[in-house]
Amino acid sequence: MLSACGSGEDDKTITFWTPLTGDDGAYMDQLVKDYNATNPGIKVKHVITSDMYTKISTVLNSGKGIPDLAIIHADRVPGFVKQGVLEPIGSAIAGQPEIKKDNYLPQAWSTGNIEGTQYTVPLDIHSNVMYYNKDLLKKYNAEAFLDDNVVTIDEMLSLKGKLKEGDYVVNDALLGWVILAQIQNLGGHIEENGKPAVDTPVMKQAFEHVKKIADAGLMTPFGEDGYLMFQSGKVLFSTDGTWSSTAHAAVEGLNFGATNIYSPTPDKFTNRASSHLFAMFKKDRRSDQKEAGIGAFLEYIRQNSLKWAKAGQIVASKQVNESAEYKQYMQSFFTSNPKEIESLYIYTYEYYPYVAEAVETYCADIVRGNVELDETLKKMQKFVEDKIAESRKATTK
Repeated sequence: MLSACGSGEDDKTITFWTPLTGDDGAYMDQLVKDYNATNPGIKVKHVITSDMYTKISTVLNSGKGIPDLAIIHADRVPGFVKQGVLEPIGSAIAGQPEIKKDNYLPQAWSTGNIEGTQYTVPLDIHSNVMYYNKDLLKKYNAEAFLDDNVVTIDEMLSLKGKLKEGDYVVNDALLGWVILAQIQNLGGHIEENGKPAVDTPVMKQAFEHVKKIADAGLMTPFGEDGYLMFQSGKVLFSTDGTWSSTAHAAVEGLNFGATNIYSPTPDKFTNRASSHLFAMFKKDRRSDQKEAGIGAFLEYIRQNSLKWAKAGQIVASKQVNESAEYKQYMQSFFTSNPKEIESLYIYTYEYYPYVAEAVETYCADIVRGNVELDETLKKMQKFVEDKIAESRKATTK
């Protein structure tokens, strides 16, 4: 057994870092509090850590203050594994036979598996979603758009010239996520042979499809808060996140539902997603006793994460997301059948964070026609390649 004696480590406390600085941090606080109330041999201390990835890098470099357990995002796993800073999770869950692939949403579990080694246990999937205003759909005779749960761009364009001044078909919330969903809808990807694929015909096509909506005057105005415009009853569709359901529900008089992100075709729909994953960063000393305590905590979460659904998240545990109680939450729509589960697409390309940053940086200007598309795609490709070069240079120092 690895001993923590003399290391300054507290063997009676699991230090647990998360980047949950929003309302979801309070829900995690409550889950940890409930777990500790069961009087486990080792209790958990939840530390909400703003700018967590920067701080993780700092403590890993120093070797001091590394947390026992952390929540990381799915797209970070390949990079952390390549850097050799993640500990396989198998030793912690060895005594928990129900923490296994069959008991979790498949893509949430598999995103933590690198070359046959499991590095994470999933908490959730958090996804792009398209909320709709039921009253506006009825007002504009557009309720049939939802008959197949796939709202197409052509259906949106059919409302051109039919809206009252000040009303819009869709906002630009999480626009970068929407663009990345279209890449999958069009049969493309963001990498080719391990290299970033940004300046591609498929990326261009994805932008052109979404740009049609803005060009028709059906997207909320550039620079205005389309999210708030949806809450004020001026927008038919809002492409924000599953976690926004609680905020929308708090708006008096907002009669809304949830469906999939719009698509160029009714035959294929994708909801760009990510996942919060439990992971252990490598540290000099983490006792067997503490690892067993981590496993016990993760098993508690597997059985008792219904409260996490209150944060608007798609709970990864099948025991929870297949329960009758879970069906009361709007995001249960995304686990209602195999096709919906399959639509939750998590990017696992090693350099995905750089591709996503490039898309987020330039997407609004491209869609609004403020910049020339071909030229900007070249800038985006270079942006990503430069980021990759910088990261490789940093890791070889």
